[in-house]
Amino acid sequence: MSETGATQTLIPVILSGGAGTRLWPVSRRAHPKPFMELVDGETLAEKTLLRARAVAGGAPVITVTSRDYFFYTRDLYAGLPGTGNEKFLLEPMGRNTAPAIALAAMSVRDSAGEKASMLVMPADHLIADLEAFAESVKEATRLSQQGLLVTFGIFPTHAETGYGYIRKGEAITDKGGYRVAEFVEKPDKATARKYLDSGEYYWNSGMFCFQAGTFLDSLKRFAPDVYKAARRVWAATDKTSSPIEFPADPFAECPSISIDYAVMERADNTAVVASNFGWSDIGSWKAISELYESDESGNSIRGKAVMVGSKGCFVQGGERLVAAVGVKDLIIVDTGDAVLVADRNQAQDVKEVVSQLADLKHEAVSFHKTVHRPWGSFTILEDADDCKVKRLVVKPGQVLSLQKHRRRAEHWTVVRGTVKVRRGDDEFLLESNQSTYIPVETLHRLENPGAEDAHLIEVQTGDYFGEDDIERFEDIYGRMR
Repeated sequence: MSETGATQTLIPVILSGGAGTRLWPVSRRAHPKPFMELVDGETLAEKTLLRARAVAGGAPVITVTSRDYFFYTRDLYAGLPGTGNEKFLLEPMGRNTAPAIALAAMSVRDSAGEKASMLVMPADHLIADLEAFAESVKEATRLSQQGLLVTFGIFPTHAETGYGYIRKGEAITDKGGYRVAEFVEKPDKATARKYLDSGEYYWNSGMFCFQAGTFLDSLKRFAPDVYKAARRVWAATDKTSSPIEFPADPFAECPSISIDYAVMERADNTAVVASNFGWSDIGSWKAISELYESDESGNSIRGKAVMVGSKGCFVQGGERLVAAVGVKDLIIVDTGDAVLVADRNQAQDVKEVVSQLADLKHEAVSFHKTVHRPWGSFTILEDADDCKVKRLVVKPGQVLSLQKHRRRAEHWTVVRGTVKVRRGDDEFLLESNQSTYIPVETLHRLENPGAEDAHLIEVQTGDYFGEDDIERFEDIYGRMR
């Protein structure tokens, strides 16, 4: 690519990971916040990709995520209208944002040149005004081509204590571009009020724009340990694979640090674009509730609910009916296997529930009743001490891993479609209303050779039914743990 062409390139980089603990019980480790459906039926991940495509001008969109989330993300992307040019970089583990962005920058540098600009966006933010967003991106891109590390500052609408702030310095352009005078941590209420009243501070959106070479030079200068570790990972990575997977051993040596601490708060070439495009990081159930229209009593409802003498409540349910009588300012979320009841003004503290569940090693930290897998999904119908019952849905052409279990046997009954079963050394087909038994310690595999989803009921018996009782021998999705 020519030098001129490179300077005109903008490549979006989407960071997709994290558990979103403040949005439990809907957001969990195996199905985190980017995959939450909002009021319009779209997930945050889908909205982010469409936003990225709109400003990319045909350039590829890079998503940095994990293998655990890759297949579900890929399927979400494939279901969107239009065609995209997506590229995936897969992390073997979380190491915060600085290593992820460093490796994305190395990918951009190698494919589009060091002067290509990157637009770095988390996958779990909501932006309401896409035209205003596009204008801010244009301004940020122009500034990035001047060798600046650009962030997006959001006009504060209230004295928010849950966000970091950016204090603007001298104006660079007449379109909202400023030098960054200071990054400040999340303030207390009184300080946040001072920031709001001064007119000099913006919310730190956690979105960035810079040239790949500028960022890597800054990382090398201000966080050389991160730069050197990322360079070792990139050198050991097979760039010809699709998706590109970072090798676990060198990646584990990357320091776990955010881009803010590693670079942005240390650099002297930072800029902020003052923006007002309806941004929210959807960081709590209170923020979710504000997306819904409320009735005359201030109640917002998604699902089936009856409200009697209740005011200012948000209810999100599933198949079950939720009834609220004589309560005020509550968040009530029912996912079928868990119920959250919280004071609307203490919604940020939901993360403490997740912390306690993690200490108890409770499965509700990670899994829903329905768990998505690369081959399809399973839904837990019953989970008792002496058995576990699931409904499996296997997508056409998909294959479960060749595996065995040490502590449980399985009985499969096909209720829809046709499946191919391997049991020990035998292979055979099962059709609707046919079944088979898989004894403990028996090698087995399930495949859908048909053109439609196959549905099965799986009954597990034994003394332990955890998802870690799986020994894999072959897996087309690369899951060998």
